[in-house]
Amino acid sequence: MDFSLSDEQSLLKDSVERFVQNDYDFDKRRKVMAEEDGFSRKNWQQFAELGWLAIPFSEEDGGFGGGAIELMLLMEQIGRGLIVEPYLPTVVLAGGFLRRAGSAAQKEQYLSGIIDGSKLSAFAFAEPQGRFNLADLTTTAKAKGDGYVLSGHKAVVLGGPSADFLVVSARTSGDQRDADGISLFLVDAGAKGLSRRDYPTVDGLRASEVMLENVEVGKDALIGAEGKALPLIEEVIDDAILAVGCEAVGAMEVLYKATVEYSKQRVQFGQPIGKFQVLQHRMVDMFMEYEQSKSLMFMAAMRLDEGYNDAAKKAISGFKVQVGKSGRFVGQQAVQLHGGMGMTEELSVGHYFKRLTMIDTLFGNVDFHLKRYGSFD
Repeated sequence: MDFSLSDEQSLLKDSVERFVQNDYDFDKRRKVMAEEDGFSRKNWQQFAELGWLAIPFSEEDGGFGGGAIELMLLMEQIGRGLIVEPYLPTVVLAGGFLRRAGSAAQKEQYLSGIIDGSKLSAFAFAEPQGRFNLADLTTTAKAKGDGYVLSGHKAVVLGGPSADFLVVSARTSGDQRDADGISLFLVDAGAKGLSRRDYPTVDGLRASEVMLENVEVGKDALIGAEGKALPLIEEVIDDAILAVGCEAVGAMEVLYKATVEYSKQRVQFGQPIGKFQVLQHRMVDMFMEYEQSKSLMFMAAMRLDEGYNDAAKKAISGFKVQVGKSGRFVGQQAVQLHGGMGMTEELSVGHYFKRLTMIDTLFGNVDFHLKRYGSFD
């Protein structure tokens, strides 16, 4: 297969790589995390100016018409830099719904703001009882006059604290776990009846518990057809799985390289610990786990670019399983081989491991995706 990049793809990869190297070292990241939003608005505007926020959207909508390969290239570098700006919730998730099913008016009102960096968003879909079942919803949207009334509780809404608007999944008909009857709504973050409890996540990002108490929205807030949103949600979530998986691959690359470098400098018993064969074997295993994940990353991205079908879904789940297993192994070995330093907040190793741990549980863990992978045989 041809893995060579086009000129435009190479330029994208190089621009993100340069940003991480020159403007996003570990100390700068810590300063950014200490800001009120937990990320840098200045960086976000720079992302917009560089065109990164426009990558997945069609040229008709003001974007660059990029696909899964472009998303892969960008997110891998985001993982290498442990970038905390809300690209996943705003561009991949909320933007993914708008570009696929948003009306012309919705795109004009919301999508243009995402592309120019003036609007941030998040996808409120998970519920406390739902585990990884996207159809398990107790949040309801009842028709009222010329609109709907939303009530429910959404958990761990990534990017929620800084979102200007939310995409909310709610049940317009059917029982709690029915595949039919699920709809998507655009809800302003300041809407009457919407309240948030914001908190930091273990990997340094921000999330919210979102409570909806009789939140009224108009019919123009509905994305796509009423009651038919589940296939759309599954497609956008698979995009997000590719994104966080690529992020994990970038993080694994940094960890194994940092561990190899450290083993050349750390002296024990009169010689660098990298001279000990048992530790060499461990670092080779780390490299192999990274390479296996990277190979499946290419396959998953190319399958998605060919079209969203069972083959693409299977490749995405296979990639998520590999990333979950490999991320845990690489992270654990990196922390252990760095010794006590690997547990400190001052060293980046532990922060990469925390992000890999969070990615393992996002949008379905290893067990969930093993089962899903098997369902396509």
